[in-house]
Amino acid sequence: MISGRRGMGSRTRSSDDSADDPFRAGSRPTEKRGPTLKARAVAYLSRREYARSELARKLGAYTDDAAALDALLDDLEREGWLSTRRFAEGLVHRRAERQGAARIVQELRQHGVDETQIGELRDSLRATEYERAMAVWTKRFGERPVDRAAYAKQARFLASRGFAHDVIHRVLGDERDD
Repeated sequence: MISGRRGMGSRTRSSDDSADDPFRAGSRPTEKRGPTLKARAVAYLSRREYARSELARKLGAYTDDAAALDALLDDLEREGWLSTRRFAEGLVHRRAERQGAARIVQELRQHGVDETQIGELRDSLRATEYERAMAVWTKRFGERPVDRAAYAKQARFLASRGFAHDVIHRVLGDERDD
């Protein structure tokens, strides 16, 4: 046996060691660590566009001060970092190729976009809805339904994409609604 050598765990803690250990009970710092609220907001906005209400919801988990959050969002809008209009136009641009006006409008409402902006975008979507529905239908089916079951299947597909019923009837060649 070698003398003078300490075994594992033979060291005892002194009262001074607890001040150095930040994980000991009662010694955790009370201040919050991490990025500031503005840094978090800019990090979110640098990845993608957000609607104001959506960003407020995400940042609300990091602060209890609603006034400070509202002031931050106002500053971000003033500086050009945050734009609900830009968010809405981007969402419409991404979705319009595959979805109808009803579904896109529903998603805009879920994100908290203002009704006046939604109205403007809805009008532009409805102007091109037949062409977009025809493109989606052609890509998926390409030929007119031969019976009621095929008609129902194709109509359900287009309806699930958010296209209006009158547009669906026009795309599928329903003679009854002409």
